Amino acid sequence: MTQSLFDQADDDLPEGAGPAAGDGERGDDAAGRSRRSRAPLAVRMRPRAVEEIVGQQHALTPGSPLRVLAGEDSGPAGPSSVILWGPPGTGKTTIAHVIARGTGRKFVELSAVTAGVKDVRAVMEQALTDRDLHGMTTVLFLDEIHRFSKAQQDALLPGVENRWVVLVAATTENPSFSIISPLLSRSILVTLKPLEDADIGALLDRAVADPRGLGGSVELEPEARRHLVEMSGGDARRALTSLEAAAAVAYGESEDAEEPITVTEKHSEEALDRAALRYDRAGDQHYDVISAFIKSIRGSDVDAALHYLARMIEAGEDPRFIARRLVVHSSEDIGMADPTALQTATAAAQAVQLIGMPEARINLAQAVIHLATAPKSNAVITAIDGALADVRAGGAGPVPTHLRDAHYGDAARLGHGRGYIYAHDAPHAVAAQQYAPDKLVGKEYYRPTEYGAEKGLKRRVAIIRDLLRGRRGG
Repeated sequence: MTQSLFDQADDDLPEGAGPAAGDGERGDDAAGRSRRSRAPLAVRMRPRAVEEIVGQQHALTPGSPLRVLAGEDSGPAGPSSVILWGPPGTGKTTIAHVIARGTGRKFVELSAVTAGVKDVRAVMEQALTDRDLHGMTTVLFLDEIHRFSKAQQDALLPGVENRWVVLVAATTENPSFSIISPLLSRSILVTLKPLEDADIGALLDRAVADPRGLGGSVELEPEARRHLVEMSGGDARRALTSLEAAAAVAYGESEDAEEPITVTEKHSEEALDRAALRYDRAGDQHYDVISAFIKSIRGSDVDAALHYLARMIEAGEDPRFIARRLVVHSSEDIGMADPTALQTATAAAQAVQLIGMPEARINLAQAVIHLATAPKSNAVITAIDGALADVRAGGAGPVPTHLRDAHYGDAARLGHGRGYIYAHDAPHAVAAQQYAPDKLVGKEYYRPTEYGAEKGLKRRVAIIRDLLRGRRGG
């Protein structure tokens, strides 16, 4: 548990007293540069007011709950707590700090990774004391609240309901699934979005010039700026961390510390070598990306499907999970329009087991290309789901007597098998007799489409049904 009132390193230095200004001249050596960066750049550049927050303008409009909580706007006494839902680097911690900067407020931070019920109760008790005896409002920032158990979240309820604390809870997972309903109903939910490229660019420019940041000690080439923006993945923290790393590379190669150091694209490439992917194998991105993957295959967009495949592979998704989805999709959305699709998907799943990654990426890609370019039909899943619906609705009915098992002693006496026509003795090996229970005679579940192999199959199925019902001669 961490309790502070903005006492971390340079985060609360007065305006103009950041590392560059506070240390006088820029300095001639690495030691001088080290003094200018005691805290990470992302911490030093943390906004102190709503106006400094980059992006998230949809949640910071005049009169919005966040502005009211931060004391920027006046408004009715609404919810005293807020849940911030969004990917990393979108400003959840920043917003909590801005809210805590209001007059007469104290900032307390808990991490759901390390804190327990005892820690929560201790904060609530102290917050009640501070409110009643000192007129101090406690802003409790709870990071990764989705990691809290139900019992731990229950412990928050008295303090939230009675406004002992202003709870600012951050989560990267869908609150509907990870946060208990009573806590959700007592809080306002704000969804944060990944920052746009323009927002990240503005943030980098500010960090280069601001005394709290690099204080003009570096110049960022346009190509380097573009590279840092592209590689950030909409994550402000990653963008600033990458800038700091690129500046460090540039400093290390520079022989002249008197002039501003130029950060080139080469420096930024050395500082980070691959983009940050928005993908959480246990969270929303897991489901969103696999959903987009399957829908791209279903929509026959082979290029988009390969993109999402690459995205999952690069993020470390279990290739067996991808293969299983391909096997399901081959029957669900292709089926008899291309019966070989199931064979390809199954072979890819076996290849994943036999070969493993990274080589199995090729097999997965082949299966994706086959499935995406195959003719599509949902007749298989429609057929089985229709049959299941009738069974569940009580439409099963007794098996016709002539189809029942006739291989035991009393079967003949009961009439089992009597009148059964052996299909191979009939013309075309299709015997005109009743197979379905009485309630389902004439019911048609499988409806072939006009696509792919099903086009020919549709005519065959129609002929078979006519023969079964005696509507065609031998």
